[in-house]
Amino acid sequence: MVSEDSLPNLNLDEGQNESSSDSSGPQNRPELSTDLYDRIVNEVQAICQSILPETADQVERDETLCEACEPPRLPRSLSETGISLSQLCDLILKTVYLHGALSGDRLTQELRLPFCVTEEGISFLEQQGLLNADFVESDSPEQQRYSLSDSGRRRTRDAFEECRYVGPAPVSLRDYAEQCRKQSTRNIDFSEENLRDAFDHLHVHEDLFKQLGPAILSGQSMILFGPPGNGKSVLSKAIAKLMSRSGGTIYVPFAVTVDQRLITVFDPSVHRAVDHTQTESRQAAEEKSVAESENQQESDVDLRWRKILRPVIQCGSELTLEMLNLKYNELSGYYSAPIQMKANGGVMLIDDFGRQEMPSKTLFNRWILPLEERLDTLSLKTGKLLQIPFEQLTIFSTSQSPEEQGDQAFLRRVRHKIPVPPPTDEQFRSIFRRACEERHVRYDDWIVTQMLTNCYNSDHPPKSSDPRDLLDAVHAICRFNGESFHLSEELLTEAWRYCLNSSQGSTAGNPV
Repeated sequence: MVSEDSLPNLNLDEGQNESSSDSSGPQNRPELSTDLYDRIVNEVQAICQSILPETADQVERDETLCEACEPPRLPRSLSETGISLSQLCDLILKTVYLHGALSGDRLTQELRLPFCVTEEGISFLEQQGLLNADFVESDSPEQQRYSLSDSGRRRTRDAFEECRYVGPAPVSLRDYAEQCRKQSTRNIDFSEENLRDAFDHLHVHEDLFKQLGPAILSGQSMILFGPPGNGKSVLSKAIAKLMSRSGGTIYVPFAVTVDQRLITVFDPSVHRAVDHTQTESRQAAEEKSVAESENQQESDVDLRWRKILRPVIQCGSELTLEMLNLKYNELSGYYSAPIQMKANGGVMLIDDFGRQEMPSKTLFNRWILPLEERLDTLSLKTGKLLQIPFEQLTIFSTSQSPEEQGDQAFLRRVRHKIPVPPPTDEQFRSIFRRACEERHVRYDDWIVTQMLTNCYNSDHPPKSSDPRDLLDAVHAICRFNGESFHLSEELLTEAWRYCLNSSQGSTAGNPV
């Protein structure tokens, strides 16, 4: 049995050396006042709500969605969870404190662990006098209710000072890395028909299509380059949507533990959940019957993971080096995963590549090893380094050619370099026709032909975005003139002069 002096730290497992070196023990901290502690509890409850959100954008369960790989298996013992007994005990204490008292099965639901695992922590806390078992007329240990003793409440205060995370138990970094490899984008298999369906709303050169197919199937990295306005971003988003909707569902953990430190990974703003057992409201969870709880425990799926569509994370010129590092919250006491970690298993789209505020060389150096090794190195605030998987399809979109990027060491790691050319005359007509249909205005091929003849030349070719921009300008002119939306030579000429003539240059030709 552990001595009473060791209880405040609960140092029961290996791996706490790093943790204890970067923070002072609770015994060295001043005692918190009741008012201050109540505020801390309110903050923790807000954190809990953010970890387990009730999102209106939740994807409805779709039986046609296939799984990219087998789900993580349910742990049957504490050793299989990858977390320490001290972490489990702290989570139990904090969870019970927030609810006042909890039954064994409800505690199991909160921690997303089977009762056989949760019971190990409960038994230890009972032995140490930190947890009280309230009398309940039931032979089932899962129905037993538990509350904190006075010493348990003091220990819980120390636990809150160390880390205010309360929610599903974390998974180990080893288990996270293994699952990422199983559901890697390199394992996705698409047919040519799937790809053509994904690009059906676009007008893609056949040569471009034949380059995009292998690049997507590689599941590694590509750079789309070409003049602005020709659909690089639209193509990237179409690829991302294809991967998200047709690449099979994957699993992402609520949190990962590394050396007694927590990194939250699941982010409802980028991860679209498709499971249903974990999207119930807290009130619904409270009303679940004992039978439903037992059925949940009989499941062989580890509920510490969320089942999601393959994520898509997009960033542009706002990308900074800090966004690629672990973010430590001094108030909460745990880390938030960087964007590339949240993108594992999905698509990371870097738009306007080369226009970030940071020097290009800095970004090149940051991405070289992850693209080469498919491993990214992150550091904790103590300086300890850890490696995380870099299993995602990375798409760079830029108006600069690869030669203009200038860093050959970086470009060698980008496997596919795909030019996105301006549209042909026929493609321009098709784009213009579809833009007219979307805006419910009559398409006139003669006007468009005149425009192609008089407004563009080899030095200033048409752009895929021109039809949209011109029609939006024509619509604005019609509204200003008090006219119904329609297309004419005069209106298109006026729109050209206002919107595109200066951008095309003085040698682009005369308007329609």
